[in-house]
Amino acid sequence: MLGSSSTTVKNLPLKRRLCFLLKLVCFVSSVLIFCEFLIYYVVIFQCRWPDLKGGAHMSEKETSASVLKAIILADTHLLGEIKGHWLDKLRREWQMERSFQTALWLLQPDIVFILGDVFDEGKWSSPQAWADDVRRFRKMFRHSVFTELVVIVGNHDIGFHYEMTTYKVNRFEKVFNFTSGKLITRKGINFVLVNSVAMEGDGCAVCRTSEAKLVALSHKLNCSQQKPNHSNKRCSDVEKLPPSEPILLQHYPLYRKSDAECTGEDSAPPEEKNIPFKEKYDVLSQEASQKLLWWFQPRLILSGHTHSACEVLHAGKIPEISVPSFSWRNRNNPSFIMGSITPTDFSLQKCFLPFESRVFTIYCAAGALLVILVLAHVQLLTPPFYFAQRLISKHKAV
Repeated sequence: MLGSSSTTVKNLPLKRRLCFLLKLVCFVSSVLIFCEFLIYYVVIFQCRWPDLKGGAHMSEKETSASVLKAIILADTHLLGEIKGHWLDKLRREWQMERSFQTALWLLQPDIVFILGDVFDEGKWSSPQAWADDVRRFRKMFRHSVFTELVVIVGNHDIGFHYEMTTYKVNRFEKVFNFTSGKLITRKGINFVLVNSVAMEGDGCAVCRTSEAKLVALSHKLNCSQQKPNHSNKRCSDVEKLPPSEPILLQHYPLYRKSDAECTGEDSAPPEEKNIPFKEKYDVLSQEASQKLLWWFQPRLILSGHTHSACEVLHAGKIPEISVPSFSWRNRNNPSFIMGSITPTDFSLQKCFLPFESRVFTIYCAAGALLVILVLAHVQLLTPPFYFAQRLISKHKAV
Protein backbone atom coordinates (compact mmCIF):
# COMPACT_ATOMS: atom_id res chain seq x y z
CA MET A 1 0.00 0.00 0.00
CA LEU A 2 2.81 2.41 0.95
CA GLY A 3 4.71 1.54 -2.23
CA SER A 4 1.66 2.20 -4.37
CA SER A 5 1.05 5.59 -2.76
CA SER A 6 4.69 6.53 -3.26
CA THR A 7 4.51 5.67 -6.99
CA THR A 8 1.34 7.77 -7.38
CA VAL A 9 3.02 10.79 -5.77
CA LYS A 10 6.08 10.40 -8.05
CA ASN A 11 3.88 10.15 -11.17
CA LEU A 12 1.79 13.19 -10.27
CA PRO A 13 4.28 15.80 -11.59
CA LEU A 14 4.69 13.80 -14.81
CA LYS A 15 0.92 13.65 -15.35
CA ARG A 16 0.66 17.37 -14.72
CA ARG A 17 3.39 18.05 -17.24
CA LEU A 18 1.75 15.82 -19.85
CA CYS A 19 -1.63 17.43 -19.22
CA PHE A 20 -0.11 20.89 -19.55
CA LEU A 21 1.72 19.87 -22.72
CA LEU A 22 -1.55 18.58 -24.18
CA LYS A 23 -3.22 21.89 -23.38
CA LEU A 24 -0.40 23.78 -25.10
CA VAL A 25 -0.70 21.59 -28.20
CA CYS A 26 -4.47 22.22 -28.31
CA PHE A 27 -3.94 25.96 -27.88
CA VAL A 28 -1.32 26.18 -30.64
CA SER A 29 -3.40 23.97 -32.96
CA SER A 30 -6.50 26.12 -32.38
CA VAL A 31 -4.61 29.31 -33.26
CA LEU A 32 -3.17 27.73 -36.41
CA ILE A 33 -6.52 26.34 -37.56
CA PHE A 34 -8.21 29.70 -37.01
CA CYS A 35 -5.51 31.83 -38.71
CA GLU A 36 -4.90 29.47 -41.63
CA PHE A 37 -8.38 28.13 -42.28
CA LEU A 38 -11.36 29.42 -40.30
CA ILE A 39 -10.56 33.12 -40.61
CA TYR A 40 -11.32 33.03 -44.34
CA TYR A 41 -14.82 31.75 -43.62
CA VAL A 42 -15.36 34.32 -40.86
CA VAL A 43 -14.35 37.23 -43.11
CA ILE A 44 -15.86 36.20 -46.46
CA PHE A 45 -19.11 35.08 -44.80
CA GLN A 46 -19.78 38.79 -44.16
CA CYS A 47 -19.77 39.58 -47.90
CA ARG A 48 -23.13 39.84 -49.66
CA TRP A 49 -24.11 39.97 -53.31
CA PRO A 50 -25.12 43.54 -54.19
CA ASP A 51 -28.74 44.31 -55.00
CA LEU A 52 -29.68 45.80 -58.34
CA LYS A 53 -31.58 49.07 -58.47
CA GLY A 54 -34.68 47.33 -59.73
CA GLY A 55 -34.21 44.32 -57.48
CA ALA A 56 -37.08 45.31 -55.18
CA HIS A 57 -39.52 45.05 -58.09
CA MET A 58 -38.31 41.65 -59.30
CA SER A 59 -39.61 38.36 -58.01
CA GLU A 60 -37.18 35.92 -56.41
CA LYS A 61 -37.51 33.53 -59.36
CA GLU A 62 -36.84 36.27 -61.93
CA THR A 63 -33.86 37.55 -59.95
CA SER A 64 -32.13 34.19 -59.66
CA ALA A 65 -32.79 33.37 -63.30
CA SER A 66 -31.74 36.64 -64.93
CA VAL A 67 -28.96 37.98 -62.69
CA LEU A 68 -25.43 36.80 -63.40
CA LYS A 69 -23.32 36.53 -60.24
CA ALA A 70 -19.71 37.31 -61.14
CA ILE A 71 -16.53 37.48 -59.07
CA ILE A 72 -13.72 39.63 -60.47
CA LEU A 73 -10.16 39.46 -59.18
CA ALA A 74 -6.76 40.46 -60.54
CA ASP A 75 -2.98 40.15 -60.27
CA THR A 76 -2.50 36.85 -58.48
CA HIS A 77 1.21 36.83 -59.49
CA LEU A 78 1.98 33.17 -58.79
CA LEU A 79 5.71 33.14 -58.11
CA GLY A 80 8.07 31.38 -60.50
CA GLU A 81 11.32 29.49 -60.19
CA ILE A 82 13.57 32.52 -60.76
CA LYS A 83 12.43 35.03 -58.14
CA GLY A 84 10.10 32.92 -56.04
CA HIS A 85 11.38 31.65 -52.68
CA TRP A 86 9.76 28.35 -51.69
CA LEU A 87 8.52 29.73 -48.36
CA ASP A 88 7.04 32.80 -50.04
CA LYS A 89 5.32 30.54 -52.58
CA LEU A 90 3.95 28.27 -49.87
CA ARG A 91 2.56 31.14 -47.81
CA ARG A 92 1.04 33.27 -50.59
CA GLU A 93 -0.40 30.41 -52.59
CA TRP A 94 -2.00 28.90 -49.51
CA GLN A 95 -3.61 32.27 -48.70
CA MET A 96 -4.99 32.69 -52.22
CA GLU A 97 -6.15 29.10 -52.48
CA ARG A 98 -8.02 29.25 -49.18
CA SER A 99 -9.58 32.60 -50.08
CA PHE A 100 -10.69 31.44 -53.51
CA GLN A 101 -12.05 28.08 -52.39
CA THR A 102 -13.86 29.68 -49.45
CA ALA A 103 -15.39 32.33 -51.70
CA LEU A 104 -16.61 29.68 -54.14
CA TRP A 105 -18.16 27.62 -51.34
CA LEU A 106 -19.86 30.52 -49.57
CA LEU A 107 -20.86 32.75 -52.50
CA GLN A 108 -21.55 30.24 -55.31
CA PRO A 109 -20.76 32.56 -58.27
CA ASP A 110 -21.80 31.76 -61.81
CA ILE A 111 -18.56 33.02 -63.31
CA VAL A 112 -15.13 34.20 -62.13
CA PHE A 113 -12.92 36.61 -64.09
CA ILE A 114 -9.18 36.98 -63.43
CA LEU A 115 -7.90 40.20 -65.01
CA GLY A 116 -4.35 39.24 -65.91
CA ASP A 117 -0.93 38.79 -64.35
CA VAL A 118 -1.89 35.31 -63.28
CA PHE A 119 1.80 34.44 -63.15
CA ASP A 120 4.71 36.54 -62.01
CA GLU A 121 7.29 35.11 -64.42
CA GLY A 122 5.27 34.02 -67.44
CA LYS A 123 7.33 36.42 -69.55
CA TRP A 124 10.51 34.47 -68.68
CA SER A 125 9.26 30.94 -68.03
CA SER A 126 10.85 27.95 -69.70
CA PRO A 127 8.41 25.29 -70.94
CA GLN A 128 9.05 23.18 -67.82
CA ALA A 129 8.61 26.15 -65.43
CA TRP A 130 5.47 27.23 -67.29
CA ALA A 131 3.97 23.74 -66.97
CA ASP A 132 4.70 23.75 -63.22
CA ASP A 133 3.13 27.20 -62.78
CA VAL A 134 0.02 26.11 -64.70
CA ARG A 135 -0.27 22.97 -62.57
CA ARG A 136 -0.16 25.01 -59.36
CA PHE A 137 -2.65 27.51 -60.74
CA ARG A 138 -5.14 24.77 -61.60
CA LYS A 139 -4.83 23.33 -58.12
CA MET A 140 -5.33 26.66 -56.38
CA PHE A 141 -8.18 27.87 -58.57
CA ARG A 142 -9.99 24.58 -59.07
CA HIS A 143 -13.75 24.95 -59.40
CA SER A 144 -16.89 22.95 -59.98
CA VAL A 145 -18.64 22.56 -63.32
CA PHE A 146 -21.26 25.02 -62.09
CA THR A 147 -18.74 27.89 -62.00
CA GLU A 148 -16.96 29.16 -65.11
CA LEU A 149 -13.43 30.57 -64.90
CA VAL A 150 -12.31 33.15 -67.47
CA VAL A 151 -8.71 34.39 -67.46
CA ILE A 152 -7.46 37.57 -69.19
CA VAL A 153 -3.84 37.99 -70.26
CA GLY A 154 -1.49 40.42 -68.50
CA ASN A 155 2.01 41.76 -69.10
CA HIS A 156 3.58 39.35 -66.59
CA ASP A 157 1.97 36.43 -68.42
CA ILE A 158 3.43 37.20 -71.87
CA GLY A 159 5.77 40.13 -71.21
CA PHE A 160 5.48 43.83 -71.90
CA HIS A 161 5.02 44.75 -75.53
CA TYR A 162 8.76 44.65 -76.30
CA GLU A 163 8.99 41.16 -74.70
CA MET A 164 5.74 39.77 -76.14
CA THR A 165 6.12 37.06 -78.76
CA THR A 166 3.67 34.96 -80.75
CA TYR A 167 4.95 31.88 -78.91
CA LYS A 168 4.15 33.35 -75.46
CA VAL A 169 0.73 34.56 -76.59
CA ASN A 170 -0.17 31.19 -78.13
CA ARG A 171 1.08 29.38 -75.02
CA PHE A 172 -1.23 31.44 -72.84
CA GLU A 173 -4.18 31.13 -75.23
CA LYS A 174 -3.81 27.36 -75.40
CA VAL A 175 -3.97 26.95 -71.60
CA PHE A 176 -6.73 29.48 -70.88
CA ASN A 177 -8.68 29.46 -74.15
CA PHE A 178 -8.15 33.21 -74.35
CA THR A 179 -8.24 35.30 -77.51
CA SER A 180 -8.13 39.07 -77.68
CA GLY A 181 -11.36 40.29 -79.15
CA LYS A 182 -13.21 37.24 -77.88
CA LEU A 183 -16.83 37.73 -76.88
CA ILE A 184 -18.38 35.84 -73.99
CA THR A 185 -22.15 36.11 -73.68
CA ARG A 186 -23.82 34.83 -70.52
CA LYS A 187 -27.51 35.41 -69.69
CA GLY A 188 -27.70 37.98 -72.47
CA ILE A 189 -24.69 39.94 -71.11
CA ASN A 190 -21.80 40.66 -73.49
CA PHE A 191 -18.24 40.56 -72.11
CA VAL A 192 -15.38 41.62 -74.40
CA LEU A 193 -11.94 40.20 -73.57
CA VAL A 194 -9.06 42.49 -74.54
CA ASN A 195 -5.34 41.77 -74.76
CA SER A 196 -4.35 45.24 -73.58
CA VAL A 197 -0.63 44.43 -73.96
CA ALA A 198 -1.25 44.26 -77.71
CA MET A 199 -2.81 47.74 -77.85
CA GLU A 200 0.59 49.34 -78.53
CA GLY A 201 -0.50 50.81 -81.86
CA ASP A 202 2.81 50.18 -83.62
CA GLY A 203 1.49 47.64 -86.12
CA CYS A 204 3.30 44.60 -84.71
CA ALA A 205 1.96 41.22 -85.87
CA VAL A 206 0.20 40.41 -82.60
CA CYS A 207 -1.14 43.99 -82.38
CA ARG A 208 -2.56 43.93 -85.91
CA THR A 209 -4.30 40.61 -85.34
CA SER A 210 -5.70 41.72 -81.99
CA GLU A 211 -7.01 45.05 -83.28
CA ALA A 212 -8.58 43.42 -86.35
CA LYS A 213 -10.55 41.04 -84.12
CA LEU A 214 -11.68 43.91 -81.90
CA VAL A 215 -12.84 45.98 -84.87
CA ALA A 216 -14.81 43.03 -86.28
CA LEU A 217 -16.40 42.37 -82.91
CA SER A 218 -17.22 46.06 -82.51
CA HIS A 219 -19.06 45.96 -85.83
CA LYS A 220 -21.10 42.94 -84.73
CA LEU A 221 -22.04 44.51 -81.41
CA ASN A 222 -22.98 47.85 -82.96
CA CYS A 223 -25.09 46.15 -85.59
CA SER A 224 -26.85 44.12 -82.90
CA GLN A 225 -27.68 47.32 -81.05
CA GLN A 226 -28.72 49.09 -84.26
CA LYS A 227 -26.43 52.04 -83.77
CA PRO A 228 -27.36 55.03 -85.93
CA ASN A 229 -23.98 55.03 -87.73
CA HIS A 230 -24.51 51.46 -88.96
CA SER A 231 -26.91 51.23 -91.88
CA ASN A 232 -29.13 48.19 -92.36
CA LYS A 233 -27.18 47.37 -95.51
CA ARG A 234 -23.85 47.13 -93.68
CA CYS A 235 -25.44 44.96 -90.99
CA SER A 236 -27.52 42.71 -93.22
CA ASP A 237 -25.06 39.82 -93.22
CA VAL A 238 -23.80 40.28 -89.65
CA GLU A 239 -24.54 37.69 -86.98
CA LYS A 240 -26.84 39.25 -84.40
CA LEU A 241 -25.76 39.27 -80.78
CA PRO A 242 -27.76 40.12 -77.67
CA PRO A 243 -28.43 43.90 -77.77
CA SER A 244 -26.71 44.50 -74.44
CA GLU A 245 -24.02 47.17 -74.17
CA PRO A 246 -20.74 45.32 -73.57
CA ILE A 247 -18.52 45.15 -70.49
CA LEU A 248 -14.78 45.40 -71.27
CA LEU A 249 -12.38 43.14 -69.37
CA GLN A 250 -8.66 43.89 -69.67
CA HIS A 251 -5.43 44.05 -67.68
CA TYR A 252 -4.17 47.60 -68.31
CA PRO A 253 -6.45 50.44 -67.23
CA LEU A 254 -7.50 53.02 -69.77
CA TYR A 255 -5.46 56.19 -69.79
CA ARG A 256 -5.51 58.40 -66.70
CA LYS A 257 -2.86 60.82 -65.49
CA SER A 258 -2.34 59.21 -62.09
CA ASP A 259 -4.19 57.77 -59.11
CA ALA A 260 -4.53 61.22 -57.53
CA GLU A 261 -8.34 61.12 -57.71
CA CYS A 262 -8.65 57.57 -56.39
CA THR A 263 -10.13 57.12 -52.92
CA GLY A 264 -10.77 54.30 -50.46
CA GLU A 265 -8.77 52.27 -48.00
CA ASP A 266 -7.36 50.07 -50.77
CA SER A 267 -6.40 52.87 -53.14
CA ALA A 268 -2.72 53.65 -53.76
CA PRO A 269 -0.66 54.91 -50.80
CA PRO A 270 -0.57 58.74 -50.47
CA GLU A 271 3.09 58.90 -51.51
CA GLU A 272 2.28 57.11 -54.80
CA LYS A 273 -0.99 58.75 -55.81
CA ASN A 274 0.52 61.79 -57.51
CA ILE A 275 3.18 59.92 -59.47
CA PRO A 276 2.31 60.38 -63.17
CA PHE A 277 1.44 57.21 -65.07
CA LYS A 278 3.52 56.24 -68.06
CA GLU A 279 1.48 55.46 -71.18
CA LYS A 280 1.81 51.90 -72.53
CA TYR A 281 3.41 50.85 -69.24
CA ASP A 282 1.17 51.82 -66.31
CA VAL A 283 -1.92 52.54 -68.43
CA LEU A 284 -2.96 52.32 -72.06
CA SER A 285 -2.06 55.19 -74.35
CA GLN A 286 -4.60 57.94 -74.89
CA GLU A 287 -5.00 56.79 -78.49
CA ALA A 288 -5.67 53.14 -77.57
CA SER A 289 -8.08 54.21 -74.83
CA GLN A 290 -10.07 56.37 -77.24
CA LYS A 291 -10.20 53.52 -79.75
CA LEU A 292 -11.70 51.09 -77.22
CA LEU A 293 -14.25 53.64 -76.04
CA TRP A 294 -15.23 54.51 -79.61
CA TRP A 295 -15.36 50.92 -80.84
CA PHE A 296 -17.44 49.48 -78.04
CA GLN A 297 -19.06 52.33 -76.09
CA PRO A 298 -19.06 50.01 -73.05
CA ARG A 299 -21.26 50.43 -70.01
CA LEU A 300 -18.48 49.23 -67.66
CA ILE A 301 -14.72 48.63 -67.84
CA LEU A 302 -12.91 46.32 -65.43
CA SER A 303 -9.10 46.36 -65.25
CA GLY A 304 -6.19 45.46 -62.97
CA HIS A 305 -2.42 46.03 -63.19
CA THR A 306 -1.97 48.85 -60.65
CA HIS A 307 -2.55 46.54 -57.63
CA SER A 308 -4.67 49.32 -56.08
CA ALA A 309 -8.34 50.24 -56.27
CA CYS A 310 -9.64 53.13 -58.30
CA GLU A 311 -12.88 54.23 -59.91
CA VAL A 312 -12.91 56.75 -62.73
CA LEU A 313 -15.45 58.01 -65.25
CA HIS A 314 -14.49 58.20 -68.91
CA ALA A 315 -16.29 60.69 -71.13
CA GLY A 316 -18.24 61.62 -68.02
CA LYS A 317 -20.41 58.51 -68.12
CA ILE A 318 -18.45 55.26 -68.55
CA PRO A 319 -17.17 53.85 -65.24
CA GLU A 320 -13.91 51.98 -64.99
CA ILE A 321 -13.09 49.95 -61.90
CA SER A 322 -9.45 49.07 -61.25
CA VAL A 323 -9.46 45.86 -59.22
CA PRO A 324 -6.72 45.56 -56.52
CA SER A 325 -4.31 42.64 -56.35
CA PHE A 326 -5.62 39.36 -54.93
CA SER A 327 -2.22 38.53 -53.42
CA TRP A 328 -0.98 39.43 -49.93
CA ARG A 329 2.45 39.81 -51.50
CA ASN A 330 1.22 43.02 -53.10
CA ARG A 331 -1.22 44.27 -50.47
CA ASN A 332 -2.01 44.00 -46.77
CA ASN A 333 -5.72 44.11 -47.63
CA PRO A 334 -6.46 42.14 -50.84
CA SER A 335 -10.01 42.00 -52.14
CA PHE A 336 -12.20 40.97 -55.04
CA ILE A 337 -15.28 42.43 -56.68
CA MET A 338 -18.70 40.83 -56.50
CA GLY A 339 -21.01 41.82 -59.34
CA SER A 340 -24.74 41.29 -59.85
CA ILE A 341 -25.20 41.85 -63.58
CA THR A 342 -28.11 41.82 -66.02
CA PRO A 343 -28.24 42.83 -69.72
CA THR A 344 -29.31 46.35 -68.73
CA ASP A 345 -27.98 46.91 -65.21
CA PHE A 346 -25.16 46.04 -62.83
CA SER A 347 -24.22 46.53 -59.21
CA LEU A 348 -20.78 45.97 -57.71
CA GLN A 349 -19.64 45.28 -54.16
CA LYS A 350 -16.13 44.80 -52.80
CA CYS A 351 -15.27 41.86 -50.58
CA PHE A 352 -12.11 42.23 -48.50
CA LEU A 353 -10.00 39.26 -47.53
CA PRO A 354 -8.41 38.92 -44.07
CA PHE A 355 -5.88 41.68 -43.38
CA GLU A 356 -2.46 40.10 -43.06
CA SER A 357 -1.50 42.56 -40.30
CA ARG A 358 -4.43 41.29 -38.22
CA VAL A 359 -3.36 37.69 -38.73
CA PHE A 360 0.14 38.59 -37.53
CA THR A 361 -1.36 40.41 -34.55
CA ILE A 362 -3.28 37.27 -33.59
CA TYR A 363 -0.11 35.19 -33.87
CA CYS A 364 1.88 37.68 -31.76
CA ALA A 365 -0.84 37.85 -29.09
CA ALA A 366 -1.07 34.06 -29.01
CA GLY A 367 2.72 33.79 -28.75
CA ALA A 368 2.83 36.24 -25.84
CA LEU A 369 0.03 34.38 -24.07
CA LEU A 370 1.84 31.10 -24.64
CA VAL A 371 5.00 32.45 -22.98
CA ILE A 372 3.00 33.74 -20.00
CA LEU A 373 1.28 30.38 -19.58
CA VAL A 374 4.56 28.49 -19.68
CA LEU A 375 6.19 30.81 -17.14
CA ALA A 376 3.17 30.62 -14.86
CA HIS A 377 3.15 26.84 -15.09
CA VAL A 378 6.84 26.58 -14.22
CA GLN A 379 6.34 28.76 -11.15
CA LEU A 380 3.36 26.69 -10.03
CA LEU A 381 5.33 23.47 -10.23
CA THR A 382 8.34 24.87 -8.36
CA PRO A 383 8.10 26.13 -4.77
CA PRO A 384 8.70 29.89 -4.77
CA PHE A 385 11.55 29.68 -2.25
CA TYR A 386 13.38 26.98 -4.18
CA PHE A 387 12.77 28.79 -7.46
CA ALA A 388 14.28 32.02 -6.05
CA GLN A 389 17.16 30.10 -4.49
CA ARG A 390 17.97 28.44 -7.80
CA LEU A 391 17.98 31.78 -9.60
CA ILE A 392 20.35 33.27 -6.95
CA SER A 393 22.72 30.30 -7.13
CA LYS A 394 22.85 30.56 -10.95
CA HIS A 395 23.60 34.27 -10.64
CA LYS A 396 26.47 33.62 -8.16
CA ALA A 397 27.89 30.92 -10.41
CA VAL A 398 28.06 33.41 -13.26
